[in-house]
Amino acid sequence: MAADSLDENNRLHTLLGNVPDKAHNRLRDPIASINGRRPAPLQDWHPENCGDIDMAISAEGTWYHEGVAIRRTELWQLFAGILRREADGHYYLVTPVEKCRVSVALHPLIITDIEPQSDPQGAVLMASLNAGGVFPISAAYPIALEPRASGAAYISLPQGLSALCSRAAWYRLVAMAGDDNVIASGGVRFPLS
Repeated sequence: MAADSLDENNRLHTLLGNVPDKAHNRLRDPIASINGRRPAPLQDWHPENCGDIDMAISAEGTWYHEGVAIRRTELWQLFAGILRREADGHYYLVTPVEKCRVSVALHPLIITDIEPQSDPQGAVLMASLNAGGVFPISAAYPIALEPRASGAAYISLPQGLSALCSRAAWYRLVAMAGDDNVIASGGVRFPLS
């Protein structure tokens, strides 16, 4: 019995050590992290669904709880780090012990900026998210056009998530396109029309 309790305690500490927290878990390289923190092991967490929670994300990327906007940026960014979209098409906040469905109006995240970077294999466009993460536009994180947002681009992200370009990021991306209305990033060409 004592050994089982010790194993469970060790498992709990391991899981808690993987949950993103405040500043000491910040990544030096924020690429491949939704919120710039060490990613939570969502792929390893399979708790039972505990139902809907009165939490929603608007089309503009604002998080609401019980109809009130969550003003503490750090709080909703933490939630963004434990958000995933499942095969049923719904979005869930997931922890090791529970899973709650949240409502998402369009895309759960917003691209706030797009910046070109040099890479040994060619130019890469880096998409900065409102939650703090940065992703390279590439075959792994492709962009596509969203007809429900007047054709603005969005990027596909880990855990079934996506981020829609803000107006400023979309205009910046369009300005980077060639005469053929195509951008190149990470060795891949993406049409913008």
